[in-house]
Amino acid sequence: MKIIVASEAGYCYGVERALKMVKKALEDGKVPIYTLGPLIHNPQVVSDLSKKGVTPVSSLDEVEKGYVVIRSHGVPPEVLEKARLKGIKIIDATCPFVKKAQEKASLLSSEGYLVVIIGEKRHPEVIGLLGYAGGNSLVLENPEDIPFEILKREKIGVVVQTTQSEERLFDIINKLIPFSGELRVFNTICNATQKRQEAARKLAREVDVMIIVGGKNSANTTRLYQISRRINPRSFHIETAEEIRKEWFDKSKTVGLTAGASTPRYLLNEVEKRVKSIR
Repeated sequence: MKIIVASEAGYCYGVERALKMVKKALEDGKVPIYTLGPLIHNPQVVSDLSKKGVTPVSSLDEVEKGYVVIRSHGVPPEVLEKARLKGIKIIDATCPFVKKAQEKASLLSSEGYLVVIIGEKRHPEVIGLLGYAGGNSLVLENPEDIPFEILKREKIGVVVQTTQSEERLFDIINKLIPFSGELRVFNTICNATQKRQEAARKLAREVDVMIIVGGKNSANTTRLYQISRRINPRSFHIETAEEIRKEWFDKSKTVGLTAGASTPRYLLNEVEKRVKSIR
């Protein structure tokens, strides 16, 4: 079988930046180090970091002293204030693209817009964006979620979870247009996400089987899988090479590989090696 790796796959700038910041903190002896939630949405990487003394926690209540890393997804502003009041040192690894979305949400709120956040309600990035958007805001995951009975506003402003697809953004905006006198949209999807999605879309059309590598808890990896599967039903989302099944490749001549923005290259290489071993 011929194996083709997507032109854009694996770690994005925000993830690499967060990992470098943690590595530097370890080298500088900044201990203890905690991350507010898993540093990135990849269980294998988080496990490796735990062995080096980087401990994930679910809230600041679990931390009395030391350093807390704000992961690339960001947090609501009140979390930063709570850390300051507790005297906890912050290592802010919020992705610059996420910071931009936070700034736009805050701007829209200050100018009197109903702030609509397009994204997953329980995703940490979206929870952070809600903190910057304030009380006059809501989250939409799909066009079907739009509460038309309360949405007739003069001013509606939109920001987007950075790992969303443009298709979903456009679908929701088209539904919002009739319900607003003024609709202001900030497309805050990051360019790394767009590049990975387009590369996956292109590759899925060209191969018999698609393998998408990344954490099952990773929003951007799940999005790659959804995009690929719509084009190529023989698409599979895995975390490690051990999950691969030989029968996936029956009567296949070409296999496409891609990986989410939180997936280290070594995991993608292991998957490639495993696929090559299948005859």
